[in-house]
Amino acid sequence: MPSPREQPPPGRKGRRQDSMPGGWLWAVILLGLAVALFITFANSSSPGRIPYSEFKKLADDKMFAKVVIKPPDYRMVGEFDKGKVEEAEQKYPDLRKQIKNSKIETLIPGGAQGVNDAVQTLQKSGTAYLQEDESSAWVGSLLMFLLPAVILILFFVFFLLPRLRDPLGGGFLSNYVKSPARRYDKSKMRVTFDDVADMAAAKFELQEIVDFLKSPEKFQRLGAQIPKGVLLIGPPGTGKTLLARAVAGEAGVPFYSISGSEFIQMFVGVGASRVRDMFRTAKENAPCLLFIDEIDAVGRMRGAGVGGGSDEREQTLNQILSEMDGFQPNESVIVIAATNRPDVLDSALLRPGRFDRHVTVDRPTWQGRLAILKVHTRNKPLADDVNLEAIARKMIGMTGADLRNLANEAALIATRENKNRIDRQDFEHAADRVLMGAKRDEVLSAEDKRRTAYHEAGHALVSWLEPAADRPLKVSIIPRGQSLGVNLGIAEEERFHYGTDYFKARLVTLMGGRAADRLIFAQPFAGHENDLKQATRLARFMVTHWGMSDRLGPMSFRVGEEHVFLGKEIQEQRDFSEESAAIIDAEVQKLLREADERAFQLLEGHRPQLELLVEALLQKEELHKEEIEQLLGVKPERDNGVLEAERVPSFASPAIQAAT
Repeated sequence: MPSPREQPPPGRKGRRQDSMPGGWLWAVILLGLAVALFITFANSSSPGRIPYSEFKKLADDKMFAKVVIKPPDYRMVGEFDKGKVEEAEQKYPDLRKQIKNSKIETLIPGGAQGVNDAVQTLQKSGTAYLQEDESSAWVGSLLMFLLPAVILILFFVFFLLPRLRDPLGGGFLSNYVKSPARRYDKSKMRVTFDDVADMAAAKFELQEIVDFLKSPEKFQRLGAQIPKGVLLIGPPGTGKTLLARAVAGEAGVPFYSISGSEFIQMFVGVGASRVRDMFRTAKENAPCLLFIDEIDAVGRMRGAGVGGGSDEREQTLNQILSEMDGFQPNESVIVIAATNRPDVLDSALLRPGRFDRHVTVDRPTWQGRLAILKVHTRNKPLADDVNLEAIARKMIGMTGADLRNLANEAALIATRENKNRIDRQDFEHAADRVLMGAKRDEVLSAEDKRRTAYHEAGHALVSWLEPAADRPLKVSIIPRGQSLGVNLGIAEEERFHYGTDYFKARLVTLMGGRAADRLIFAQPFAGHENDLKQATRLARFMVTHWGMSDRLGPMSFRVGEEHVFLGKEIQEQRDFSEESAAIIDAEVQKLLREADERAFQLLEGHRPQLELLVEALLQKEELHKEEIEQLLGVKPERDNGVLEAERVPSFASPAIQAAT
């Protein structure tokens, strides 16, 4: 599908919004007030300083009630007699600013040697004086110096220290290594198998866990041991976490949940300590369930990565292996883990005795999708024209999370239009938004719109003419997401095997837009980049993984699809020679050239149908399956006698999923 521009526009830099938490804000305010009060007190309590000669004049005029001589800087502080302040300000107007709190001070000339002269002056004027001891003066100065330090220490203890806790729930020192696992009370948000739609096979596998937790003596009577660990494997959004909570809800036992990434911290040894604390808590509350979500974050293959084998993640994994292997049969603590990347997990984690049972939670069939839709729409008012079965049959490949999002989007659309019930049109608009992206308010010129129409019509017509290709469900030239047009194809039925004919038809369909541009405009455009990426990846998988090459034969070649940081060993990322690599490139080019030529020939031989689709797209902007059937007739039947390849599991690597 064509991209909106040959060069993507520069991204807008988002403004960073640093929000200060409320606790920190009050702490800073209190600290500022304390400092301000200290400075104000210090400034207000310190008397103004005047020259020694002016001080002597005040003393001779008997203005002071008392004078204090203070070491170690040997200064004199004169305290005015009551009623003498106004008289002094009138007689000495230049000293009004220096007189503070009825006090004024001066430095004794000569320091310690001039003290005797100052004392004689005070005695002559008849002013009472007090000479402080040097040790007491040092104590006062020390207190004035320590007061700010004491304020800072108190601020740290009462405000900063409580906030230096582990953000996952532990304390600063002793609490830092505690497990952040969250316990779910069985009386709150209790989930049972009745709340889990479909997944009958996974429920059957987990029912034994429930029976063991309820009555372990029934299994111990015959010497049977329940699996210590159950690994739930499946693509994201298929309900692995929901299944684990349902097991705990059925058994009525404590349920502890934690994510694999929550074990790891910046300090060495914290992860292993948290693992020990988590398992210790579980044993104290046995029988119970431990659920570790996304265990691949901590359970990847050891010895991988640049850091070697002594990093924090591997120490945490070693502790998990030790704790799981140390279980006694009567402890009744069962670990359930979930992952969508079982290929990167360490083999020691998957062996019997740790995760004994592997349960696959795959994408639901149309019956499962129907049951899931009923669960997610049971609290939503539906109109009479809503057919959940038809929606479930169309949404092939969707997981439970996708279907929940679909139902929620339909409810949002109906609410936006002030409807009382959700109708069929709301579900159609929600499906378009989920599958093809949101509409963009972008005005295209007539020429750009025409080019987009030919490109999308080329995809649709080629997929219609290829017997093994999926039927086009909807064709649109309305800008959505990152594209100017969308061609949505979907299988008419659930497929569990994909053969060479299907993948070649898929390549031809991907080349349909480029072939239409070559046929009509005599040149390809840069907007074909995404189509070429998908086609090249698919062709390379056909040659290197699925043995669909005549020259190479039934061989599988390991290509560097897996990154070292995903848990693989640091070594050569391919296990074949340069000659084989050249043959692989040649076979990939051959498949792509054949698909491109096949698409061009189909469009060239059916030019009237192409023009018919383009005109319809320019008028309506969107064509549904029924409208395409009215324009093109009946789609050619697929040959059922072809050889079929084994289905690629949906939980395989993202590259394989994208290729299929």
